[in-house]
Amino acid sequence: MSQAGCAQRLARLWYQRPLARALLALLPLSWLFRLLVSVRRGLYRGALLRSYRLPVPVVVVGNLTVGGSGKTPLVLWLTQRLREAGWRPGIISRGYRGAAASGHAVTPAGDPAQVGDEPLLLARRSGVPVYVGGDRVRTAQALLAAHPECNVIVSDDGLQHYRLQRTVEIAVFDARGAGNSQLLPAGPLREPLQRLSAVTAVVWNSLAEVPEPLRGAARDLPQFAMQLCAQRFFALHDNQRHCAVRDLVGKRLYAIAGIGDPARFFAQLAALGLVFEAHPFADHHGYSAADLAFADDGVLLMTEKDAVKCASLTTREAWVLPVDAQLMAADDGKSLLDTILEKLDGCTIA
Repeated sequence: MSQAGCAQRLARLWYQRPLARALLALLPLSWLFRLLVSVRRGLYRGALLRSYRLPVPVVVVGNLTVGGSGKTPLVLWLTQRLREAGWRPGIISRGYRGAAASGHAVTPAGDPAQVGDEPLLLARRSGVPVYVGGDRVRTAQALLAAHPECNVIVSDDGLQHYRLQRTVEIAVFDARGAGNSQLLPAGPLREPLQRLSAVTAVVWNSLAEVPEPLRGAARDLPQFAMQLCAQRFFALHDNQRHCAVRDLVGKRLYAIAGIGDPARFFAQLAALGLVFEAHPFADHHGYSAADLAFADDGVLLMTEKDAVKCASLTTREAWVLPVDAQLMAADDGKSLLDTILEKLDGCTIA
């Protein structure tokens, strides 16, 4: 089995409850990982490792689990709402698998191999400056130097990047929850669930019912439900061309998804009434033309995140389904934006 295949099998085991027997041998490594994570966080909290405060507030949208959970649509939602509230945000991201150095500006015409798929998507849709780099402090400093008008930084991921001090932390979980609630490598967690006690709010992306122990860990936090709502399809090679679901009915359809939870995209297509052949790929998969050859006799359907990497790989008919985040208010009627703005209150808009 290939390395990618092994990784996908391991990820499937993480989301089985109870703990899969095949993962028992990895528990000692998970305990060691937990110790290292706790020591590292303690060193930052005790100022034995240096962290940096930017001259503007920082909002981190991250997760405790590996892989995607819906952070990017939430970042797009948040930047739009902040702009409507009078703030001028900029976005920073690690640029997963991108080759760009820290502090690299992302343009809508950028190369996903250089800047990463999600930052390129953010640059195309957000309308705000987007910079990438593994060192988020340097990346944010470069953004602010080039765009001094920005007065708030939104970090796409980075919950564990403690070198960068933050004003707001938002933890996002998708329908998979916390899986078996174990830390890497026996489970999907980057940090223990107790880490949630320090975040500002939790967002449940398409999570119908919050399982224990995740419910207990988030009990005292502001919590918000999020849904990813599909828009109409646009053509892979011309985003000004659109089609409706009825235009695809009766065609031979193939759907690909290289996101954290491919099943989420396939469920969206099925809910639209489409019949298709599903082809899941690993999150951030680096597509080649050979990966898409199976669809030579039909029509490809894909996510926006996949589209930024696939446009140059096929000339066949292909359609992209963009999604927008919709956030529901908490039980007390307060919105996620209200919660964030309360934390930003006192941070002067320059």
